[in-house]
Amino acid sequence: MNVAAFVEALQRDLEAVAGMGDDSVAEAARRIAAALEPSLRLRLMDVLGEAAVELTGQLPNGHVDLRVSGGDPELVYVEEQSGPMPASDDALSARVTLRLPETLKSIIDAAAQEAGVSANTWLLQQISRSANPSRRTPGGRRMTGYGRS
Repeated sequence: MNVAAFVEALQRDLEAVAGMGDDSVAEAARRIAAALEPSLRLRLMDVLGEAAVELTGQLPNGHVDLRVSGGDPELVYVEEQSGPMPASDDALSARVTLRLPETLKSIIDAAAQEAGVSANTWLLQQISRSANPSRRTPGGRRMTGYGRS
C-alpha cells in the first residue's frame, strides 16, 4: 500500500482549504502540510494497525498482521496452526537429520521469525500442512488493497 499517495492527498486538501485565503495563508498552509508529513504517516499506520486488530477479531482462524517493508505497509493474513501439535520438544519422539543449502536455511529462518516461531516449529507446521491435503488452502489468503475516503 502506497502511504505516500494518501499523505500527499491530505497535504493537497490542506493547501486547497488554505487557498481560500490570501498568499500568506496559502504559504503558511504549505509549510504546515510539509511539517505534518511524518505525523500523517504515523497516524495512517495507526489506523491500519487498528484495522488489523478489528479484522483479526472477526476471523475464526488466524490473524491479520500489519507489516512494513521499505516504508510501505501491507495487511497480511496469517493462518493459525490447526490440528494437534506437540506442546513442547519433549513430546517429540522422532528425530530426523536434514541437510539444506545455506540459502534455503536462511529462507526458513526468516519465515519462522516472521511467523514468530522457531525454525523447527515452522518446519513441523509446513510438513503437517503438506502431508494432510484436507487442511491445505488453495491460493493462500493474502489480503492487500487500498482504502478510499
